[in-house]
Amino acid sequence: MRQISPIVATASALLALAPSLAHADGPPAVKTGLAGSLTPQSASVVGTVNANGLRTRYFFDYGTSKKYGFRTARQNAGAGATPRAATAGIAGLRSNTTYHYRLVATNAEGTVRGANRTFKTPKQPLGFSVALNPNPFVYGAPTLVVGTLGGTGSANRPVQLQQQPWPYTGPWTPNGNALVTDANGNFSFPLLGLADNSRFRVVTTGSNPTASAVLTADVRLDVSAKTRTRTVNRGSRLRFSGIVRPAQVGTGIAVQRLSSTGKRWLTVKGSKTRKDSVNFSRYATRARITRSGTYRVWVAPVAGNLTGHYSPSIKIRVRRR
Repeated sequence: MRQISPIVATASALLALAPSLAHADGPPAVKTGLAGSLTPQSASVVGTVNANGLRTRYFFDYGTSKKYGFRTARQNAGAGATPRAATAGIAGLRSNTTYHYRLVATNAEGTVRGANRTFKTPKQPLGFSVALNPNPFVYGAPTLVVGTLGGTGSANRPVQLQQQPWPYTGPWTPNGNALVTDANGNFSFPLLGLADNSRFRVVTTGSNPTASAVLTADVRLDVSAKTRTRTVNRGSRLRFSGIVRPAQVGTGIAVQRLSSTGKRWLTVKGSKTRKDSVNFSRYATRARITRSGTYRVWVAPVAGNLTGHYSPSIKIRVRRR
């Protein structure tokens, strides 16, 4: 029987293994998978990478066309010889938009690009951001309802301001005409001469309307105050007088002095308003002044349709006799 040389046997074994060794050390094999976890601004993309025995890294190309333009961070796929899951999260996307993506892997033997696939981000639900500017505000002064409508289809969209006056038990009614948002969804409704505390909201027009949060306009009394002098002898009585708009007949007023700590207003004299005209009421009272300081007149409203307010402050100096 003929014997085979050990060297010949070893060479034969290596030749038999050569095809599989060559396959194990080659460019990576990639497969682009499906996208998931879709939101209006983000998505997750997956795939598989076979490193084919060499240290391999991967990333995903993505964009609104097959030119892509963006890519995820590079990640390690190891150096194995079996398929391994590849994943990445993508953020900062536009809603209601189709995106292209593909998996790309690289090792020492080359770069391989997977097949192109697509996903579409869902629509962003419409939503409002609104504010009254300024709020609170003095009776007779203007204010604005300003805001932004966000979401898919928010640009050039008709919106309507609605009002519910105090005591907030009646229906919502339109205030003025509808406006159209600008290209960024912004809008502004002017309010002039608001006479009572009121609630406001902004709604989209048409079917399935979307409403904003409710804003409460805080309309404060307009209070003036004056004195005949701002320098008095200690203990003398100083006359405070002024008008209150709108008319608040018989409502309480208080002459107040700012405390030495600057944190509290202390009432030094009370009185009431009297009728003057349909548009405003008057008050006049004398308060004994014992200290120099900052004074004002506070007026409380007759009913809850308006909010109490104070006059501009007055600096009073007490002379020593």
